[in-house]
Amino acid sequence: MKTAIHIGSMRFYAYHGVLPQEQKAGNYFRVEATLYTDFTRALTSDELTDTVNYADICRVIADEMARPSRLLEHVAGRIIDAITRQYPTITGGKLVVTKEKPPIPGDIRDVSVVVEW
Repeated sequence: MKTAIHIGSMRFYAYHGVLPQEQKAGNYFRVEATLYTDFTRALTSDELTDTVNYADICRVIADEMARPSRLLEHVAGRIIDAITRQYPTITGGKLVVTKEKPPIPGDIRDVSVVVEW
C-alpha cells in the first residue's frame, strides 16, 4: 500500500523575486505538497505518532515562505530540506510553489516551480 499526505493550496504573502519591486512590495504565493510516508499503522491505531503531523508541515512551509528568496526554486529547495530533516520518514513527494500574477508582460495568472523527489 502506498500512502501520502497531501496539503492543498496554502496561500502566503511573501517577498520572493528577482526584481526590486517584488522584494519590496511582495506578492501572493501558493504552496501545495504531496508527501509520501508510510502511515499504514495510523489507519488502524488512530495515533498521531504513527503518521506525519501535517500541522507541523504547514508551520515548516510557512516559516520558509517568510524568508525572502530571489528564486522560487530556492524557496522550494529550502522547504523540501526543512521538511525532510524534520521528518526522515518522508520518502519522496511533490512540491509546487506558485507565484500569482508575476510582474512579466502578458496576461499571466501565475507561474510555478514543481519539484518531485
